[in-house]
Amino acid sequence: MTGKAANRWSTIWLVTVLAFLYVPMLSVVLGSLANTRYMQFPHEVWTFDAYRNALADYTTGMLHSTSFSIAGMVVLLAALVGTAGALAFARYDWRGRHLYQRFLLLPVFFPQSVLGLALLLTLTAAGITPTWKTAAFAHLVWVVPIVTLVISIRLYDYDPRQEEAAIDLGASRWQVFRYITLPVIAPGVLSGSLFAFLLSWSNLPLSIFTTGADTTLPEWLFTRTATNYSPLVPAVAVIATLVSAVVIGVIALLWLVLRRR
Repeated sequence: MTGKAANRWSTIWLVTVLAFLYVPMLSVVLGSLANTRYMQFPHEVWTFDAYRNALADYTTGMLHSTSFSIAGMVVLLAALVGTAGALAFARYDWRGRHLYQRFLLLPVFFPQSVLGLALLLTLTAAGITPTWKTAAFAHLVWVVPIVTLVISIRLYDYDPRQEEAAIDLGASRWQVFRYITLPVIAPGVLSGSLFAFLLSWSNLPLSIFTTGADTTLPEWLFTRTATNYSPLVPAVAVIATLVSAVVIGVIALLWLVLRRR
């Protein structure tokens, strides 16, 4: 196969993969522009009524607020716990480290629905009423191991002799972490935080068991799609996607600004 033919097939393959990923998202956008309860294409009437109704509906704001509250708490705690966990996972050699490395990954391999049910039964037995806060805890159980692994990748290429040299020059442990270790793992912390946000923001299996009377965006979208579908459902989905894209874009922009400083 010649070079041109290989490039042509590579391009075709890339376009096919991108179409497979993004055409379903396009169908959601098209579905939000209809004025009928049932999905059909082409639409007889194209309208933005679903978006106007979604933006005017109090429920839309409450759904975003609940999901943001959960995702924000998960990002903050997962970054803190994941950073400490990554240092124990990949930086320091201590007794029990290998056992810790094995048990850390267990929640990732559990089916999320089983994990959610187990947490719900545990909360019920403990007399704790499920709310969005318990959902945040459930997300942390599943997300923290992933964030820990993402940050650990940065530490495997880290030379600890940099810290030893700083200590020999009189730096305190906090100064060593602040000016040497943290800048090295900062890209991993940012990547892990983005993973935490996206995994929490879009989580359904854990949320459906642990939110109680509160409702997240994925729960509402699932319920309305199954029981009472209307163009309002894809419209809210599109708005949620745009909101998450804006959040990620703002974080990426802030990261670029901080790196230049």
